[in-house]
Amino acid sequence: MATRRVTMAQALLGFLKNQYVERDGVENRFFEGAWGIFGHGIIAGFGQALQQTPDFPYYLCRNEQAAVHIATAFAKSRMRLSTFACISSIGPGATNMITGAATATINRIPVLLLPGDIFARRNVAPVLQHLESEQSQDTSVNDCFKPVSRYWDRINRPDQLPCSAVEAMRVLTSPAHAGAVTLALPQDVQAEAWDYPEEMFAKRVWHIPRALPEAVMLARAVEAIRAARRPFIVAGGGVLYSQASAALASFAERTGIPVGETQAGKGSLPFDHPRNLGAVGVTGTPGANIAAREADLVIAIGTRLSDFTTASKTAFQNPGVRFINLNVAEFDAFKHAGLPLIADARAALEQLEAALTGYCVDAAYSAAIGEWKARWEEETDRIFNLRHGPPISQGEVIGAVSRVARPEDVVLNAAGSLPGDLHKLWRTHKPGGYHMEYGYSCMGYEIAGGLGVKMADPSREVYVMVGDGSFLMMSSEIATSIQEGYKLNIIVLDNHGYSSIGGLSRAIGSGGFGTNYRCRTAAGQLDGQNVPVDFAALCSGLGARTVRAKTLAEFESALAELRGHPSTTAVVIEVDKEKRVPGYESWWDVPVSEVSEIDSVRQARAEYEQAVKKERRHEIAPWS
Repeated sequence: MATRRVTMAQALLGFLKNQYVERDGVENRFFEGAWGIFGHGIIAGFGQALQQTPDFPYYLCRNEQAAVHIATAFAKSRMRLSTFACISSIGPGATNMITGAATATINRIPVLLLPGDIFARRNVAPVLQHLESEQSQDTSVNDCFKPVSRYWDRINRPDQLPCSAVEAMRVLTSPAHAGAVTLALPQDVQAEAWDYPEEMFAKRVWHIPRALPEAVMLARAVEAIRAARRPFIVAGGGVLYSQASAALASFAERTGIPVGETQAGKGSLPFDHPRNLGAVGVTGTPGANIAAREADLVIAIGTRLSDFTTASKTAFQNPGVRFINLNVAEFDAFKHAGLPLIADARAALEQLEAALTGYCVDAAYSAAIGEWKARWEEETDRIFNLRHGPPISQGEVIGAVSRVARPEDVVLNAAGSLPGDLHKLWRTHKPGGYHMEYGYSCMGYEIAGGLGVKMADPSREVYVMVGDGSFLMMSSEIATSIQEGYKLNIIVLDNHGYSSIGGLSRAIGSGGFGTNYRCRTAAGQLDGQNVPVDFAALCSGLGARTVRAKTLAEFESALAELRGHPSTTAVVIEVDKEKRVPGYESWWDVPVSEVSEIDSVRQARAEYEQAVKKERRHEIAPWS
């Protein structure tokens, strides 16, 4: 057997650069390079391997968490068909990636994490940044990756690598099990040589299957749809990842069944598709939430059915409602005691449409769908044109950005009050035009994620909308976007605090306590003057061409002016966080203190006790 004597790190890199994926006859390289920051636990091993392998690019970030966010956003934009590896030193560099790992895994996005680790040979322990354990010599901070990774291994000997590398790829390319994969790399083992088999470095193509639905379950689903009077589709991220938008559009047109989109699924249909009722759930539109409430059959496609989608299991109030869960993951397909249709979304939709020839919802339901849709477009226009302030409203900011963006452009966000407003208001034209990380809703994702989206498709302008709270957590990747030559359009909304959690605080009777950026007063409270933060200066200092705006006219002018700028730009605009976009026909379960000395909390608790009664508690009734 032919072998190649290389270090473990060199062997791993040689393996990674020859991994490809194929779906529907289209083949592409799976790894586009590695992001990270060199430190003593990685530079002498994997870093040296990268240095001598120029066809596997190394990208320097400013924060290891940001590296994982970049990779996650890139992979999400590429519909999980390519990604990056992320490397780090031992210790804090590694643990910086844990938040990013959780973000990737919760969102089912493939990212490979390669943290440096302690010495496998142990004789020099404890080493710098080594977390010692009295129970084991084989414990390091990298054990913290276990609960946030879909696959985890520590390569303690060079000859362990071939098996582990293949297992890592099995998970990374799985439609059902994708997420963060962690291979912890002890720093001494990285530098050790071994005679690796030549076939480890051969090109390997991983086929991404389109699993077909089981015939009996497909027949049961068809029967249930034909019997339904008010069916309703919930389109999740799986519609996009399976590239099933055209199939969903055809299915909805032929059957007349309306569609509500989750955060991950927004863009499954164009906003103006006649069957698209828009956002569903806590951050949903009136029409989608009314349709959900009255539905006797919910067809959930590629969704985890999280609490924001189900409005904490209050969204579906029809006492006879049943669920058909079309999903590649068995775990999700059985939720809500649903009929599990375990299959690829596109393949199953095509079969369902063929089997439902002649079926269509009745005229009254179809007319109601059209009316709900028309009313929502009127409401969106009203919010976009409030002519409020200054400070202007957040809804007006979204309206201005939507007017300047082209149909192929992308809006991106992750946390704060923006996800709710964008979910309802953003008019998505094409798949991928709405990029929301809302599985983990990770503050600090936005700018790093924007860079990943731009790298995935440089032809699309990327509008990163970020609140002041998330911006202050992680703005450093502005410098990285300049370094790599990828333009971002960043809109920083300054509302002097945590707007979303402040609103929630008021809703539970706590009056916004601890959520504003205010100076501490002599009385000891954070209720003094606004903390003076110059966001424009921060953006400029990191290399962005920056404009301050106060009025809607100034904001629109700035967006138009900066659109043609070749490098990353930023517009900083103060918004009135008290002028909120309403919620519509929905509720979210946030438990309120059962006992309190504050009157407003006691009142909120009384309201909570009434609302929580609407939750669906027991879902165990079988279909047959």
